[in-house]
Amino acid sequence: MIKSRIDPIPKFDLVIQTVDNKEIIILEISRGLETPYYYVSEGTRTAYQRVGNESIPVDARGLKELILRGIDSTYDSSISRYEFENYSFTKLKAAYKQRTGENFDEDDFISFGIVSEDGKLTNAGALLADESPIRHSRLFCTRWNGVDKAAGTMDALDDKEFTGSLVVLLENGLDFVRTNSKVKWKKTGEERIELPDYPRRSVLEGLVNALIHRQYLDLGSEVHIDIFDDRLEIYSPGGMCDGSFIQERDINKIPSKRRNPVIADIFNRLKYMERRGSGFKKIQSVYQSQYLYTDRLSPQFYSDKENFILTLKNLNYEGAEKGAEKMKIQKMEERKEKILSLIKANPSITQGEIMEKLNLSRKQVQSLMKLLNNQGQIRRIGSNRNGYWEVS
Repeated sequence: MIKSRIDPIPKFDLVIQTVDNKEIIILEISRGLETPYYYVSEGTRTAYQRVGNESIPVDARGLKELILRGIDSTYDSSISRYEFENYSFTKLKAAYKQRTGENFDEDDFISFGIVSEDGKLTNAGALLADESPIRHSRLFCTRWNGVDKAAGTMDALDDKEFTGSLVVLLENGLDFVRTNSKVKWKKTGEERIELPDYPRRSVLEGLVNALIHRQYLDLGSEVHIDIFDDRLEIYSPGGMCDGSFIQERDINKIPSKRRNPVIADIFNRLKYMERRGSGFKKIQSVYQSQYLYTDRLSPQFYSDKENFILTLKNLNYEGAEKGAEKMKIQKMEERKEKILSLIKANPSITQGEIMEKLNLSRKQVQSLMKLLNNQGQIRRIGSNRNGYWEVS
């Protein structure tokens, strides 16, 4: 059945062993190098891939990725239709000089995998050109007002859209975070301790990961940075390379697998990342080294088949939380006083009338009156229908 239904035929070993007087069929399948593998039945050919603990049919984008893997290629190493002579790389050269102290030579374009022997840009080269022709390689940055995307009449306090070289996207993204976050400080003895909202190294590692490991075959999406009062989220298209869900794995035991190895190698040469792929651990360890760190402020990683999201908590938000809680208590006390005033003026007032006068929901009024009753500030005399309220 395997030989007749799977194309190409995978390498496998099927044996029968006896265990506790029972015959056990053991099927061992080696990792395939000729992807995609199709299941053939009733005239149809369907490729499947593993996502979490499920095997699901591969969509068109996933099929392209499997085909590239089957010919020992990747998206970023594939040759594009763009001519090298029509594009400049001043941003890449400047970053290389600044971060390594060395000049970027013409020979490096080929050796780094940016240009093919016949003068065509690879997709990696197209992504690193000053005016990148890969239109879906963009970075959207938004500073939201509050803790969600619909906090009030002014939803966004700042927003930017960046295009161009991946080097430019990285630098602009870091600048946006720096502009829209704060660095406080604390004096202890002779030492001054910096207290950033978000450690720069963790932001750098998260944004580098989003730019180099994103799924560039997804033409309708882009990398996002969303900053809220209490957190920063970095979103990138495409889940984990192996289809697993990162939230179900140990961050310290995830091997390095690169969807775009050419881009990853160049960013390593630029000293933006380490070759061994320890970005997740670095993000976590940098947070753990911060003065204000607690376990509840630990970075959160989430992925599914289509998306990857890194959430970095605002290390200085605890004070804001206390302030918000204080305002909440103050507002509740103000509402209690208004209810007491209404009852004093009209002991027979109904909950519906209180709702209308204070513009509150029934649940809010019921909760406040229950609290007043439990605190002994009011009590009900008579029945709910014909009785009245008495203020103690």
